[in-house]
This record gives sequence, structure tokens and C-alpha cells, in this order.
Amino acid sequence: MEKETVSKNFIEQMIENDIAEGHCETVCTRFPPEPNGYLHIGHAKSILLNYGLAQKYGGKFNLRFDDTNPTKEKMEFVESIKADVAWLGADWEDRLFFASNYFDQMYEAAVNLIKKGKAYVCDLTADQIREYRGTLTEPGKNSPYRDRSVEENLQLFEEMRAGKYADGEKVLRAKIDMASPNINMRDPIIYRVAHMTHHNTGDKWCIYPMYDFAHPIEDAIEGVTHSICTLEFEDHRPLYDWVVREVGYEHPPKQIEFAKLYLTNVVTGKRYIKKLVEEKIVDGWDDPRLVSIAALKRRGFTPESIKMFVELCGVSKAQSSVDYAMLEYCIREDLKLKRPRMMAALNPVKLVIDNYPEDQIEYLDVVNNLENPELGSRKVPFGRELYIDREDFMEVPPKKYFRLFPDNEVRLMNAYFVKCTGFEKDEDGNVSVIHCTYDPASKGGNSPDGRKVKGTIHWIAAKTAVKAEVRLYENIIDEEKGVYNEDGSLNLNPNSLTVLKECYVEPALGGAKAYDSFQFVRQGFFCVDSHDSTPEKPVFNRIVSLKSSFKLPASK
Repeated sequence: MEKETVSKNFIEQMIENDIAEGHCETVCTRFPPEPNGYLHIGHAKSILLNYGLAQKYGGKFNLRFDDTNPTKEKMEFVESIKADVAWLGADWEDRLFFASNYFDQMYEAAVNLIKKGKAYVCDLTADQIREYRGTLTEPGKNSPYRDRSVEENLQLFEEMRAGKYADGEKVLRAKIDMASPNINMRDPIIYRVAHMTHHNTGDKWCIYPMYDFAHPIEDAIEGVTHSICTLEFEDHRPLYDWVVREVGYEHPPKQIEFAKLYLTNVVTGKRYIKKLVEEKIVDGWDDPRLVSIAALKRRGFTPESIKMFVELCGVSKAQSSVDYAMLEYCIREDLKLKRPRMMAALNPVKLVIDNYPEDQIEYLDVVNNLENPELGSRKVPFGRELYIDREDFMEVPPKKYFRLFPDNEVRLMNAYFVKCTGFEKDEDGNVSVIHCTYDPASKGGNSPDGRKVKGTIHWIAAKTAVKAEVRLYENIIDEEKGVYNEDGSLNLNPNSLTVLKECYVEPALGGAKAYDSFQFVRQGFFCVDSHDSTPEKPVFNRIVSLKSSFKLPASK
């Protein structure tokens, strides 16, 4: 039998080459979020990729907060990120780091660059620096402060640290090459003045390192071997390599870039989500209509479904977009054999079996999942008065409608055959009660005389039913119009949330806890809402409907 060849992505190939050539003995990766918002589905790819590589090569995975910009960072975001990473199953063990803990080492690194003649204090304004930088086709020109002496630069940098200068008055720049074809190498800023309280270091510092300077140092200090990041940092790699080389790290990390994960017709931009939250269009960063990891969790997605999704997307250098339907496919695949199939009437109407004993309640055996016998069975109460879904009855049915209508017989799922004998209407002309008779011999859903019925409907016993709120979600974006209007605002779908307050579910669902999920027969997969659900008033979020047009691409 031929041994199956497992193809490796380009990052795995590079890592294995580095190990073979002796550039590193073990592998250390990291996930380095800035704590300025909630993580979204795109971050999940980075988390699972970095953690997966560390696992595969018997290495280590670090979680590090890149908290070098105190203007936007909050502890709320730190805590939410930790929760999201843990929920996805990426275990950083005891290696939780903050970039701000390395501020002393970064300062020393900057001082050493000044001493080497590789950095200088510049007094140009931000606009002037931009002007001097040049363009993609024209080289930049040197700052008039570029040739300051080492002594003067050391003094000025110390004064910056001591708080002598206002925000923006002076910066520290790397001295590289103002004529470089890569604009990132034209004497980039590596330190700026910012008189702000930092969430971790308080008021110790009034100068803060720039990301491009801090990030490679953080990686090097932690012993990261492979700095896996997204494609927009590819042009920054020469600067990354310059920093670790000039600062003098013996075993410098290697930066490798991969393509971001783009989902079609979703909102991931932090400023857009912030606006949705502030304007109360959504009820927070974890609103189930969003694709933040917290939102997906609240909606009922599982870590396993997100891992499957990330694996299906693969790792490449080529930018591409993935349809949201693929994410829905993954959650269906994950849940269909793991969750019990329960009955729920989302738009209920009463059904009365006139020939059934009035006070009798019997308990019927119902298999929890027909495709997975291991999930066992449960007892479901049945009685004279039931709730069924309104769409399962029609006064005047069209052709090929096999559910309940006058004089038609259907099967009540796992129970009996019932035949419609009549119905009542309310003062508005809506059907309020459906009357039926049942065949006691058809218990279990088959008749001894062998007669067939074409329709099978689900039901809830009225006497023991649990009243519930059910929330049906659609994309928050109007998919036909696309994500953005011409003015840059969001094309919102007015029907993104439908709240059904008069639903009835089986009594077994009354004790369900936050994040518990189920299949509601013929309706879809649902999850107990972690915010609003209580034992007295359960609230269920629809994760996904049962049907999908999505098909996995055929393997070549």
C-alpha cells in the first residue's frame, strides 16, 4: 500500500529547512495582538497557525500583547483576547508577555544605536518628515538634523525620556538610507514622545517605541524563531531584519508572511464595529451578527468548527476571499452528529386531539440523534393539547403540500397519526386552534394496517411546554449592495435580527445553560444566549439554518 503524501504549506517547508540547516533547534512562535479591540475570525487564522506550528514541531507558543501605543489600549481588550485565545485551544502555558515589560531593553537598544551612529534625534514635524521622505519614484532627502553628533543625540534622547519635550516635538529616527527603494527604510521613526498613562507601566515612560522597532526586539528577547505575520508586513521585513542585526541579537528571528483571511460581506474593521456599538445598532462587540471571536462564540460556533474553517482556507501567499457560507458549512458539519435533535415551535398554533384523554400525559421514547445512536434517547411528554408550527397547517393547501390541512392525515413525529377534522379562527381571521383525531394504534408513527402518510410534523405538548425567545440572525450587511456605500458608510441589512418572543420548546430545553447548543428539528442549529438567557426565560440564538448551497471544492 502506497504511503499517503502529506503536502506541506510553504511556512512548514521553510521551518523544516531552517531546522535542517541548523538555524534553529526548536521552534518558537507567538501571537502578538495589540489590545485595542476584540479579535475577529481573521485573527483566529493567525492564532491557530502559530499554535499549530509550535505543536507540530514540538516547540513553544507565546501570547504577547504588543502594547506600545497607550492611546488605544485597554485592559478590557487584554482580558477578552486572553479568553478568545484560550477558547480556541491555543495554550500559551506560562508564557504570557507584554511588550511594555521590555521598555527598558528597548530604550537601551535605542541608546546603543545612537552610540553606533545608527540613530538620531530629529526635530522635523510629522508633515515635514512625510515631505522629506520622497515618493515611490523619487528618493527622499536627508533631515537637517541627521548629522547631529553622538553626544548631542544621547543628550536629546535622555531629555525626551525625562519629559522635557511636548508630544510630536522630537522623534528618534533610525539612520539607514533616504534613497532606499523601500520607503520603510528611509530613516523610519523608532521612538516618539507621548505624555500618556500606560495601562501596564503607568507614568514611568513618556516616550514609546514604534511598532517596527519594538516588534523584532520583542521576538528576539522571547527567543521566537519564526515571526509569522500577514502579508502587509512584507515590505517591513528589511527593517525587521535591520533592527535585529544592528541591535546585535545572536540568534535573530525570521519573519515569514502569509495571506490574510478575508470573508466576503462581513465587517471586521474596528472603527466600523465601534460605531455600530456606540450607535446601539448591535448590543456589543460580541453581538452574534458580528464575526469577532466573542460574537461567533456567543452565536454558537465551536472552536472545532473554526479550526475546520481555517484548515479548509489553507495557508498561502495569495490574497483571496472566502464566502461566509463556508464557515456555516463547518459549523453544520461539526454539530450534526454531536447535538440532540429537539422539537420547538417557533411560530406556534394550538392543535387539540379531541379523542385523546383530557388529563392524560404520556411519555414517548425519542431518539436524540438518528445519525448517532451513541447520543441515546429521551422521554418526551405528549398530551391532548399540542403546539405545532403555523407553517405546518394550511386551510387551502397548494399541490404537493403534505402537511396538515382539513381531512388530511399526518404523522406527529415519534407519536401518532392525526387527522384534521376542523379549525377555529380568531376575530382577525387567523387560525387559532386546529382540531384533530388520533389513531391510538399508530403509536410510534406507524399504523398496523400499513396505511401510509406523506407528511411528518413536530410538536410540543402544551401542558409541559417551555416558553422561549428565539433570535434569528441574518448578515448585518445587505449582501446585494455590498459592505460599503459610496460615502464609506455601511450598507446595513434592516432584517439582520428577527426576535420571536412566543416560541415553545420541549421541557428538556428549560434547563439548558449558556452556550449549550441543539438542533431544532427542521429549523436549524440553536445556542443558548450567554447574555440574556435565564432558566425562567430561555433565549436561543440561531447559529445556522439546516440547508446550504455551499459545496466543498472537488479535490484534484
